[in-house]
Amino acid sequence: MPLTTYIVGGAVRDGLLGLPVQDRDHVVVGATPEDMVALGFRPVGKDFPVFLHPDSHEEYALARTERKTAHGYKGFAVHAAPEVTLEQDLLRRDLTINAIAMAEDGSLIDPYGGRADLEARLFRHVSEAFAEDPVRILRIARFAARFPDFTLAPETLALMRQMVAAGEVDALVAERVWQELSRGLLEATPSRMFRVLRECGALARLLPEVDCLFGVPQPPQHHPEIDTGEHVMQVIDAAARQGLSLPARVAALLHDLGKGATPPEFWPKHHGHEGRGVDLVKALCERLRAPLECRDLAIMVARDHGNAHRALELRPATVLELLERADALRRPERFEDFLAACAADFHGRDGHRERPYPQAEYLRATLNAARRVDAGAIARQVLPAAIPEAIRRARIAAITAAP
Repeated sequence: MPLTTYIVGGAVRDGLLGLPVQDRDHVVVGATPEDMVALGFRPVGKDFPVFLHPDSHEEYALARTERKTAHGYKGFAVHAAPEVTLEQDLLRRDLTINAIAMAEDGSLIDPYGGRADLEARLFRHVSEAFAEDPVRILRIARFAARFPDFTLAPETLALMRQMVAAGEVDALVAERVWQELSRGLLEATPSRMFRVLRECGALARLLPEVDCLFGVPQPPQHHPEIDTGEHVMQVIDAAARQGLSLPARVAALLHDLGKGATPPEFWPKHHGHEGRGVDLVKALCERLRAPLECRDLAIMVARDHGNAHRALELRPATVLELLERADALRRPERFEDFLAACAADFHGRDGHRERPYPQAEYLRATLNAARRVDAGAIARQVLPAAIPEAIRRARIAAITAAP
């Protein structure tokens, strides 16, 4: 039997925006799972019928409807049947710009005004069913980071706030939160994701350690933007401009958490915020089940970004201690991520975007000098008990002589 299929979702949206289309999702109308298998499609869906094309391996899903049955984002009953129409399938989608379908002849089916919202650069929910899935709050925030010229429809923002107030966001599991946050951090303007989450109240529920940074002042001579939360937003955008890795972007986001724990009577100064931030970073990463490489780099940057900024003033012995704490002698590639995150912190300030950051080049040079010390040759020349101190002195001497 011939299938009636449509391309749907992001592929249609991105095509209309003139963007590269990565993956194409298809909806099949009027077919049963048995029909699909008979045509050679391979079933892969667990929660609803999804099949892989026998040749292209693209995903084909049977048209379906959903009904909310329980709290949270997994509490749905899915109904996929030949009588489900394309319009019914599109109705369950999150945003109008994602609810446009393209027929095999290239014609568009747009029952909910998605093309008009694309032209208006507007995020608007398709129906009140949006409120049944709290993951959609994270998805919209991520879309805001990807499409920074889009705005959020007032009625959609109001609905998101209602969802947060109803506790829907609290039902999200850590793995899904991390998945969406990490994807948003890798977009071109990640600050937009956190601004949307903050605007609807979700940031305070998901990342209270970040949310509480807004409104915390910093010394204007070091931070012309003053507000710590605004500074962090500038830092993650600087990290995006630099094309940094996910661990470095996570570190950029979390580097100043300790300032949120400074007693207000000490504002705008934040002495010791690096040390206070370490435990906060550990707790946040454990709660979200962040990968170890993200957690470890974030801890390193939270603890030592101040030392990196003062690198040109540090004694050679102190520089060596910094290199050793960072395990830079064994893992120089991770130290590069550390330096990049610290540079993003420096550039994420009003008026600092184009300023040079010589500290990174200096620390890179000192690391190279320390690594050139021949520890084996030293070990052959002194008594065993004296080996560590002899190597340390040789490395300090090499750092001292570094350009």
